[in-house]
Amino acid sequence: MKKKLIVFLPAHNEQQNIGNVIARVPRDFHPDWQVEVLVIDDGSTDGTVQEAREAGADHVVSFARNRGLGAAVREGLASCVRLGADIGLMIDADNEYPADEIPDVIAPIREGHTDYTMGSRFKGVIRGMKLHRRLGNICFTLLQAVLLRRMIWDGQSGMRGFSREAMEHAEIIHDYNYAQVLTLNLVRQGFVMKEVPITYQVRTHGESFIKFRKYMFNVLPAVWKEMRRPVGDKRGVRHKQAGTVVIGPGGTK
Repeated sequence: MKKKLIVFLPAHNEQQNIGNVIARVPRDFHPDWQVEVLVIDDGSTDGTVQEAREAGADHVVSFARNRGLGAAVREGLASCVRLGADIGLMIDADNEYPADEIPDVIAPIREGHTDYTMGSRFKGVIRGMKLHRRLGNICFTLLQAVLLRRMIWDGQSGMRGFSREAMEHAEIIHDYNYAQVLTLNLVRQGFVMKEVPITYQVRTHGESFIKFRKYMFNVLPAVWKEMRRPVGDKRGVRHKQAGTVVIGPGGTK
């Protein structure tokens, strides 16, 4: 029986972009893997859902109203588990991230080396990102690196892979966003993370929902809340069986 990869796209009013993303998802990257596409429609008021279905989305979950990116990613992870995914891959629906590089991003999980991967723009190639966004990404990534006491290159990436176990235990504690709290949560639980270089191109259609002031007032309190919460070691024993030694928050030896 084939294993299942589900590529899920949180989407809010991405009618102009989502079809291109879905069309670029590699459906036949490996003979032992079945690939399905899931769209989490976060209360879109345009033709996002229709475009997604026409482009070949296998599953669509729609919210009656816009709930936020954190809520959409939370639902995406839960739906992947419910649909029987062995690996889940989240990619933004804005066509900035390289869907054709999905096999590279999930490779460390598929090979059993890690639980959680991030497509790293700052280890790869970035085209078109403005200076203030670069600086914002660097600052928030540095915050995560300090809190987790490990090197992180791109803590805000919109392209991430998850083992089934990571999806089952991931917790996103607020609805506005997910980027910082999800990584903090998984690494603090002992899940092994790896960054994979990717190619990034800033969107040509539409506009990002992120506004700096709103981001600051929503994300920083959530980071504080996440770091104060007790978390247990939820990772499975397979890393010990494979000879992986955990030496710190998410560190390996």
